[in-house]
Formats: sequence, C-alpha cells, structure tokens
Amino acid sequence: MDMARLPRAVELVRGKARNPRWRPGLSAALYSEIFASSREGSGVGAALALAGDTMRQQRRDAAEEKAILWVQDKEAIRLSGRPYRPGLPKAVRDRVIHVAAQSAADALFALEEGLRCRDLACVIGELAGNPRQFDFIASRRLALATEKHGVALFLVRLDAHAELSAARMRWRIAAAPSAPPLWNRNAPGRAAWRAELFRARAHPPGEWILRDDDPVLAAESAAATAPDHGDLVRAAGA
Repeated sequence: MDMARLPRAVELVRGKARNPRWRPGLSAALYSEIFASSREGSGVGAALALAGDTMRQQRRDAAEEKAILWVQDKEAIRLSGRPYRPGLPKAVRDRVIHVAAQSAADALFALEEGLRCRDLACVIGELAGNPRQFDFIASRRLALATEKHGVALFLVRLDAHAELSAARMRWRIAAAPSAPPLWNRNAPGRAAWRAELFRARAHPPGEWILRDDDPVLAAESAAATAPDHGDLVRAAGA
C-alpha cells in the first residue's frame, strides 16, 4: 500500500486509523450537513443538539451571549414550520434571529452572510429537497466562509439526496426511542436520535444513539441488532 497516496483523513498508523472516532465534546467540523425526513422533527432537533455541543467547546465568554442565526427557505417552512421559541432549549430560545427566505437562493445568500459575522455563535439552516442553486460550488462557498470566519454552520437537508458537497461532516438523522424518565416512567423522555456519520474529514464513519442529557449531549454506540429507525431518511433518498 502506497501511504503517500492516502488522504490525510484516512492515513494509517500501525494498521489503525489516526483520527479519533467522533464523540460528544470532541471538536467538530465547522460545516455539518444533516439529512432528515420532513415527517419528523429529528433533523433540526439534532442540529440544535450538535450546535449546543459545539458551542460548549468554545470559550464561555465568547459563546454564551452571542446570537444564533436560523435561516429557512419557503419550502422548509411549509414542511417543518417556523421555530417555536418556547419549545427551544433554554440556552438558545432568546438568542435566535430567524430569517424566512423566499427561495433557496435567498437562503444561501443569508447563510453565507451570516457566516461572515463573527458576532454570531453559530448558524442553523434548513433547505428542502435538492434545489438547483445548491450545487457543489455553493457548498464550497459555505465551507470557505465557515473556515475563514470561524462561525459553525449546521445545515438541515429535508427530504434531500446526499449529492456531492464540501460539508466536512455529513449525518443521516432519524428519531430514536427516548429513555424512560427516572421518576415517572409514563412521562415523555428526553429527545433521542439515531445518528449515522456517513462522511467526515476528521473522523471515521460510525453510528450512534444520541440523547439530550441537558445540558450535555450523550452518545452510545448503536447496536447492530437494534431496530433501524432510519427508514424515513432512506425513503427520502438521503
């Protein structure tokens, strides 16, 4: 095997991957794409959880008071609705700046402009389907903006196919059963997601059950024999 021909992300050292397996609390890529079905709210829920995990890695004085830009195109709003502030995590509900874009092109413009603003803690975007305006060049522009200005982007792709992209981490997300609450077994549990990291520059692929253990994000390996909750995502062609 010619080691010089291997990309850095998959170089081997003594037969083992050099880069660590992803876990909550590990520094993540600045640009992540999250593929999810519009028939459940798992995509944006996981985006908020991953964004919160990333912001906790930043300096507290730099991230706690900054605003969060949330951009949706018109079709995404039709499919999933606008953000409902009382239902958002307490740490972000008063910090969201919402942009309702009339088209995918307008949404991409707003996302890129937001990434150029270092006074934002992060940017969350929602795009429906595979709009022709969002090609590899557009994704490359977003990647360059995140890396130049240091503002993280979590882009939710509703009912989309995973075409060529410059995103540094790409997830398939679907809802997973919540763990029963400790004190009331009949009460609704905290949000949980089945998350497949199918492409990443700095980490090998993997699959986890992510759980909202407020104020942190917890993860456990998804057992091979566990029920597959990704049918909705795969049905959408992600």
